[in-house]
Amino acid sequence: MRKKPQDMIKVAPVILCGGSGTRLWPLSRTGFPKQFLCLTGGESLFQQAAMRFSSLKTSEIVLAPPLIVTGEDHRFLVVEQLREINVESCSALLEPVGRNTAPALTLAALAASADGEDPVLVVTPADQTVVDTDAFIKATQAAIKEAQAGAIVILGIKPDVPETGYGYIQVSNEARLGASYNVARFVEKPNQATAQRYLAEDGYYWNAGIFVLKASVWLSALNEFRPDILDATRLAWEGKSTDSQFIRPSRDEFSAVPSESIDYAVMEQCHNSQFAVKMIPLDAGWSDLGSWDAVWKVLSKDGFGNAHIGDVVATDSSNTLVHATSRLVSLVGVNDIVVVETPDAILVADRSRSQDVKHIVNVLSKNKREEETLHRKVHRPWGWYDSVDEGGRFKVKRIQVNPKASLSLQMHHHRAEHWIVVKGTAKITNGDKVFLLTENQSTYIPLGEVHRLANPGTIPLEIIEIQSGTYLGEDDIVRFEDPYGRE
Repeated sequence: MRKKPQDMIKVAPVILCGGSGTRLWPLSRTGFPKQFLCLTGGESLFQQAAMRFSSLKTSEIVLAPPLIVTGEDHRFLVVEQLREINVESCSALLEPVGRNTAPALTLAALAASADGEDPVLVVTPADQTVVDTDAFIKATQAAIKEAQAGAIVILGIKPDVPETGYGYIQVSNEARLGASYNVARFVEKPNQATAQRYLAEDGYYWNAGIFVLKASVWLSALNEFRPDILDATRLAWEGKSTDSQFIRPSRDEFSAVPSESIDYAVMEQCHNSQFAVKMIPLDAGWSDLGSWDAVWKVLSKDGFGNAHIGDVVATDSSNTLVHATSRLVSLVGVNDIVVVETPDAILVADRSRSQDVKHIVNVLSKNKREEETLHRKVHRPWGWYDSVDEGGRFKVKRIQVNPKASLSLQMHHHRAEHWIVVKGTAKITNGDKVFLLTENQSTYIPLGEVHRLANPGTIPLEIIEIQSGTYLGEDDIVRFEDPYGRE
């Protein structure tokens, strides 16, 4: 029998796509963080999260387009990666500044209920991996039914090691209700001895950060426990602007929102309240990939425990992780190490110390090193550029512009540029002249001249750009017109 509309459950997937993933440097950087990396397969972690949602639909569940909460700098990465997996319809809620997960979820709840609906929100971070998708779907569908009845549901992971990097959920063993448990309390990240005790005792689970609840329930709980966050976020939402699928809360108002996590703001306060908080176990090979050691654990390995990606040759080595991006990496007689190679930085670390990579990132930040934030190859909404060489007063870039895309109309105070077309057709604006260049043709952009590079064709445009001048930083750009809304 066909379900009646009133019997259907409307579900709005919510993907929290913030964070910089500093512990996975040098592959993960602020400009291209770990959620957009392909670490455990052919799709990025963000793409995997979106693809898992597509399987939630049943005869009872109606799926709304996903809501993506991300930052302004990553909006085009979100859209492009969704396009690659044929997810064209979504709304990207762009946080002007990072304010942690509670305000992020509040933005999603306000967006999901803007048309008078009250969907069940399935909320997940974008930077996790799940090996068994079927088990994830089964647990999430059970959570959706609990949430439709008014509960706040969280997915919990049965611990197999005394992990000190996760928060824990303690459940009431005597209060098991079908597939779910009542939550007794949320527990902060423990020390080693406490984590060992949790592992030995029954009733403790890792907090995976995956929440399932109705939009109205979240807003009501936040109003009870942190009305300051709700009021400030709602004020920012009311001042929003919309540009295609991008929704921008008011910058000034959102900057005033208190920064707080979902756990601190609401979950840890719910156990003695009117809100029913339940947990459903998730046994699906879950990992948050919070370190290179965690990545090693989920990857396929050879008979010696080595997990190698890229061009790697190893002899007499065991339990190693190598991620080679652009050149041959070879190992001889080493054990339990991590080697991550990129064109501009190489990490070598003891696998047991991989959590400490964040200290390297702190040093890079203190010294204002560009390697903290950007790769040598930098993605832009119009394509990408790769800085292939650099000296005291020059820089050489390889630039690719997507079909029908263009850079901003701009000028530079400190550098001149020479462009050589190597593939495709370029439409050049150089001062008051507009003309076309094809392969092996070139032009010179004098210092201070207003200019633009565009690709009018149907294949990618590639050029070599040679910069010369006293200062060659990326901040020496004055934009006059920009199709992507950048200042």
